[in-house]
Amino acid sequence: MAEPMEEQSPLIALAHKRFLYRTQDVPVADRAQLQQDILDLVRAHDMAPLYEEVCSELGVAEDAAALSEMRERNTKQLAELQDKIKDAEVNAGDVEVRDALQARADYICSIGDHAAALEAYAAAEAKTAGVGPKMDLAFSQIRLELSRGDWRAVKAGLEKAQLLCDKGGDWERKNKLKVYEATFLMATRQFKRAAELLLDAIATFTTGDLMSYEQCIYYTVLLAVVALDRPTLKAKVIDSPEVLSVIDVLPHARPFLSCLHNCQYAEFFEAFAGLTDSVRADRYLHPHFRYFMREVRAVAYVQFLESYKSVTLASMAASFGVSPAFLDAELADFIVAGRLPAQIDKVAGVVETNRADAKTALYQQTIKQGDLLLNRLQKLSKVIDIE
Repeated sequence: MAEPMEEQSPLIALAHKRFLYRTQDVPVADRAQLQQDILDLVRAHDMAPLYEEVCSELGVAEDAAALSEMRERNTKQLAELQDKIKDAEVNAGDVEVRDALQARADYICSIGDHAAALEAYAAAEAKTAGVGPKMDLAFSQIRLELSRGDWRAVKAGLEKAQLLCDKGGDWERKNKLKVYEATFLMATRQFKRAAELLLDAIATFTTGDLMSYEQCIYYTVLLAVVALDRPTLKAKVIDSPEVLSVIDVLPHARPFLSCLHNCQYAEFFEAFAGLTDSVRADRYLHPHFRYFMREVRAVAYVQFLESYKSVTLASMAASFGVSPAFLDAELADFIVAGRLPAQIDKVAGVVETNRADAKTALYQQTIKQGDLLLNRLQKLSKVIDIE
């Protein structure tokens, strides 16, 4: 972590800001300021191909003069890059030609011209021999698709990068691939695998072009709470030097993580409430906000009930800092969904757990597998003449 971290791609930053602007259920203090930030970002990076689309989305009038200036600078820069390609073809070798082609592709990508960028990257890849440089091209294309929210294309890009990695990618690019894959998994509600990949990557994090180190730790903490068991959470997250180095920078993250492990459920719910706005405002987690909220509560309820054979609703509600009526409705939903091995005695006001012991669970599993085997044998006997 001593080396300076690469800055986040302007396209990724723009995608996050556009998401915040158009998502109405995200609390934003100053939407007018956000609108100005988007326009400033587009102009600062001469994103002429995106300017009209952004103005239409923001509901603002286009600045014809500004658009003309951006297009002029784009044309001038592309001409200079094309001249470098021609010069390299005449006066240098294949490596220099390849570098010039990638520089042109990266510039086209940075201004948001999706179709032209894909063509430019294809041309650069055709001149690229090594696995490492090819993975760099793949990462650039994945970022381009991430900025557009095209998850099918992101998945295809990750599969391509993984194939290249299997051929001999270095540790830094392997580590970077884990963060890219974790981002895709997080956005597609595969939280457990995403948490595992982020935990593997945080010690040697080098993916500043996609997210900051603090943001990576933020995602790691959130996903680990719903994806890891209590001992693993303690060993790999709560006691992690990488997590501890920045967790206090993240509002509510430390109590959210530690209070669950320490069974301080009221404080845990309070910290969780403080995190809800940031989860809702996250481009990757927003579509799964309600699911994530439910999973976090389920984790807490399951952990609490593991310590009891029976407990009164009033006592449990006091531990969580909620009313007995609210907790009754919550637990009923989770019990019906099969998430909690318990039942509620409403008359006595008691929650009774009904976890099967290990021997009973093994017996039931054996019976179930035996029934499946018998069913298959019966089906097989219908098509095979058994003497």
